[in-house]
Amino acid sequence: MSLILSEEQAMLRDTAQSFLAENAPVAHLRELRDRHDADGFSRSLWATFAELGFTGILAPEAHGGLGLGHVEAGVVMEQIGRNLTPSPFLSSALLTVTALVRGADEARQAEWLPKIISGELIGALAVDEGPKHRPPAVSLRAERAGTGFRLNGVKSFVVDGHVADLLVVAARTGGAPVDQAGLTLFVVDAKAPGLTVERTVMVDSHNAARLRLENVTVDADAVLGQADGGWTLLEGVLNVGRAAVASELVGVADEVFGRTLSYLRERKQFGRAIGEFQALQHRAAHLYTEIEIAKAAVINSLQTLDESFEGAAAAVSVAKAKAGSVASLAVQEAVQMHGGMGMTDEYDIGLYMKRDRVLNELFGDPNYHADKLARLKGY
Repeated sequence: MSLILSEEQAMLRDTAQSFLAENAPVAHLRELRDRHDADGFSRSLWATFAELGFTGILAPEAHGGLGLGHVEAGVVMEQIGRNLTPSPFLSSALLTVTALVRGADEARQAEWLPKIISGELIGALAVDEGPKHRPPAVSLRAERAGTGFRLNGVKSFVVDGHVADLLVVAARTGGAPVDQAGLTLFVVDAKAPGLTVERTVMVDSHNAARLRLENVTVDADAVLGQADGGWTLLEGVLNVGRAAVASELVGVADEVFGRTLSYLRERKQFGRAIGEFQALQHRAAHLYTEIEIAKAAVINSLQTLDESFEGAAAAVSVAKAKAGSVASLAVQEAVQMHGGMGMTDEYDIGLYMKRDRVLNELFGDPNYHADKLARLKGY
């Protein structure tokens, strides 16, 4: 497996890089934050995402998508990380699309996918209920009611849940709240009676939501995959999200590293650029090698998802753990090498540090994935 981008993938990267740098740099996030934008992202920018085809990267061509792979999705996510671009790309174009493509029948795909691809409809994934990522720990109940189901419970840390039109909700139709068996994925209309959505602005000025479902009724055809057998589907969707977030973390790390190198060349002490001091050179060299290793782990996970989707769990956990730890190292070193000024709002470095903290927690931190990898390997 060659851990490099193809010519077409490199062209997509260059397109995303120039587009986001021009239309959605860090200043764009600051503007949305400072004016307390109700959506937390730009609807017009999202419409342009759709025009460029980004919203249909993982969607089949039969439904108007590009029919590309996870490497291409990761390429866009890395550029989003570089620019801290607030966008429902992860939640809608990747997670929701994957859940529908792999869990919905053709009729439902034909109903929902074209609307997601056009940007008309935004989707979100609702899994976690506690302060840490624990997918099997689902307590939200789905009980049979007539020909459908009645849902009761809460969800937290639902990325872009406050702007979603369609929610993919993990619910328990059987078993105990620690079991993989007995989980079912449902598609729920965000305007369904009994569903309450509370927006939560996170520390990094991006968006999530808390959901409360009280006697929310759905039809039987709202089930994705098989009732009681949704664990495999859920893990597949989460693995796509984990690899995508790992890509974004690499973008965060690489951008911060580049900004730090520029500062080391410009900042002078004792009549010399501080980048000439050997101690800082050693730290920069170490960080460079760590970022390169993280890049290799991430592209390996994306390629594995494309080649062997069901067998990608180990590669994805390696990528998420490595990218998370390296991004944390990158932002910490950046703040220190900026002499602490990186934490002031005047500098963008502090915004990257905050984004790193949120992304590390999203879909499992390095400790979670180290433990998961050990279990996968039989330890």
